[in-house]
Amino acid sequence: MTKRTGFRDWRWQALWWHYFFLLWSTIDGQTRYSIPEELKQGSVVGNIAKDLGLTLSEMFDRKLRVASEAGEQYFTVDAGKGELLVNDRIDREALCGHSVSCVLHLQIVLENPLHLHRIEVEIKDINDNSPRFLTKELSLKIAESAAVGSRFLLESAEDSDVGGNSVKSYTLTRNECFTLKMKEVEDGKSVPELVLEKPLDREKKAVHQLLLTALDGGNPLMSGTSQITITVLDNNDNFPVFEKNVYKVSLEENTTKNTFVIKITATDADEGPNGEVEFSFGSRTPDSVQSVFEINSLTGEIHLKGELDYEKATSYKIEITAKDKGSPEMESHCRLQIDVIDVNDNTPEIVLTSEPQPIREDAPSGTVVALLNARDADSGNNSKVTLILPKGSPFTLKPSFSNTYALVTSGPLDRESFSEYNIEITATDSGSPPLSSKKIIPVSISDVNDNSPVFSQRTYNVYINENGVPGSILYSVSASDLDFGENAKVSYSILDSKVQDVSVSSYVYINSDNGSIYSMHSFDYEKLKVFQIQVQAKDQGSPSLSRKATVHVFILDQNDNAPAVIYPSSAALGSLSHQRMPRSAKAGHLVTKVTAVDADSGHNAWISYRLAEATDASLFTVNLYTGEVRTKRAASEQDDSSQRLLIEIKDDGEPVQSATVTVSILLEDGLHEPILDLRQKVAEPSKKTGRLTLYLILSLASVSVLSLVTFLILAVKCIRNSRSSGSCCMRRSDCEDYKNPNRNLQIQLNTDGPIKYVEVLGGDMLSQSQSFRSCMSPMSEYSDFTLIKPSSTTDFKEVISVLDASLPDSTWTFESQQVSRNQRQGSV
Repeated sequence: MTKRTGFRDWRWQALWWHYFFLLWSTIDGQTRYSIPEELKQGSVVGNIAKDLGLTLSEMFDRKLRVASEAGEQYFTVDAGKGELLVNDRIDREALCGHSVSCVLHLQIVLENPLHLHRIEVEIKDINDNSPRFLTKELSLKIAESAAVGSRFLLESAEDSDVGGNSVKSYTLTRNECFTLKMKEVEDGKSVPELVLEKPLDREKKAVHQLLLTALDGGNPLMSGTSQITITVLDNNDNFPVFEKNVYKVSLEENTTKNTFVIKITATDADEGPNGEVEFSFGSRTPDSVQSVFEINSLTGEIHLKGELDYEKATSYKIEITAKDKGSPEMESHCRLQIDVIDVNDNTPEIVLTSEPQPIREDAPSGTVVALLNARDADSGNNSKVTLILPKGSPFTLKPSFSNTYALVTSGPLDRESFSEYNIEITATDSGSPPLSSKKIIPVSISDVNDNSPVFSQRTYNVYINENGVPGSILYSVSASDLDFGENAKVSYSILDSKVQDVSVSSYVYINSDNGSIYSMHSFDYEKLKVFQIQVQAKDQGSPSLSRKATVHVFILDQNDNAPAVIYPSSAALGSLSHQRMPRSAKAGHLVTKVTAVDADSGHNAWISYRLAEATDASLFTVNLYTGEVRTKRAASEQDDSSQRLLIEIKDDGEPVQSATVTVSILLEDGLHEPILDLRQKVAEPSKKTGRLTLYLILSLASVSVLSLVTFLILAVKCIRNSRSSGSCCMRRSDCEDYKNPNRNLQIQLNTDGPIKYVEVLGGDMLSQSQSFRSCMSPMSEYSDFTLIKPSSTTDFKEVISVLDASLPDSTWTFESQQVSRNQRQGSV
């Protein structure tokens, strides 16, 4: 019987209804389906969405896809219905050969989060192959002297189907001399044998034509046939005899070519040509065997001709034929079984089931990065694979099933330290010697806003000149952020604070992009000496992070104030200051003292006095530093009774600022002790002047103690500096600050120039409520100590009168100065 197209179509229709109901079950967490082979494309295997507990939207969002371990994509998923469909023709015989079990392993991969489901699809055999003989026409030569009962081995039919669909029985056409019997061989198989039931008579019938039919057990029944032609020969009545019916030998798969395998031995009792034996492979030996082995027809030695590969064939079963040269030829058969021993000749292979996706640096331990599979084509221990990660890596491998592993995080990640990991995985088998391979998996770390901006300095000191141009740049601060992208973009702002009860934003503003700080208007040193700005740098991350820095702005004094005359006060007495002096005054007599102050500081506040014009320049002199007007010589009768002096007062700034005052002196006879009279006048204090005197005494005591402490500190500082540098001189820029923790005093020492002074500021850095300045002039006859404090209601005229009267009897002069918000005046 032959296989026809119409017959096969009918058979398909019958089998389709037989396997229409598909079975599925879950075993050890795996889903299993069973389908017949040769299903049409698009046939439904099962509802995978229902079986895995997924909705159609989940399948779409998580990008469900099917990965086949067989390499060929036999199945696909209908995303609209959630059904697993046949994608290509499935031929069980091509996939699994004669294996009883035929299972396709599928992996269902879901992303976000990454998850893997394993599915097994069992392919059921259908009777789609008929038995067939390799030789359609078989010729046998049998001597007519063959004894009744002689058996002649026939060719077995092959059926690609398995189980009940494989070959089950043989039939032989009816004849007089031969019957058909089955012979049991190893592995539980049966082969047909032709049995001689009646002696042959060549003279009656020289040729017998028989038809051998092989039947399988399928439904419908299928068959295959072979034509047997038997030629009856004259006597050669002894068959070659093998030493063994079955020869067995084992070879390692790495055996080299031309290696001797085994020698087959057979003898023939006949003599002459009838006893000469030739060896050969059986007529049904496939080419795959003949390409690997060869046999010497005379000696029976078998050698390795090709290469062995355990992964392709684990054993070879070869039929050996021994044939004599008689007429007719007599032959015998034996079987040679060659087992191939596996050698560890295949390196392990690492296959990524899913590509790694970028992972956040704050991902918790155990986060799945990628799925991978380890394979080895060898068998036994040679196929057992171990995966190893390098030490110190923040990743680990978590085994799943069937050599499937999940690459997961095992520790904290930091993108700023490592933005990308090239994870080297080593796969090693258990063979001897072991073989290994490596695979590098790149994993990118995505940034998280976990770093605050960092300023280049925690505090900045900025020095600017007063009277600057509004809108000019004061300073540029900079901050950097270790994060990436938007998380690293920094913007700058000024935190609100108060400067003299006014918001700092009224003084300065900042460029949010580059950190440049600009002035809103010009600054006046006399009103504001120092202030601070709190600058904040904030990144663009979510949530955003920020950090602050403090900018101290110091206003540098410019010589923009002319000296102001405090005494004599021309506003009270008119354009001239009138003084009286006895004509009997001797040389060096103190006539008066001109007192002036400069609202500036430092060099700009150093004041010098000069006699610009005089009625008689030989009579009077003015001290350069104190402003004291004294007689150069004794007055005489010839001197005019009215003397006019024009005194110029200059500061030491650049450019020089100056002022003048005119003093009119009246020489009188009989006026001997004007100062004594003034003292007597002062000696009659009122209640108001009494209180003022008490205040001055208290101020004198406080300032004296403070000055003593200041000088002691400066002395110690000067000694330390002299040890290291040999000098106790400091420039204006080298001023040292000393702070009292309770009063927060700031002391500045300046030794630049001819006038030496110490400036003590009280209160906090922004406060200008109180300061003390000690000026020491090496060229002055007296040292001046200036107390500057807030405005007072004290009558300046009385204070000046008292101080002026006491000048000759004191080496220290204490004077007060009044400070207003718009103008500050002092008394030296």
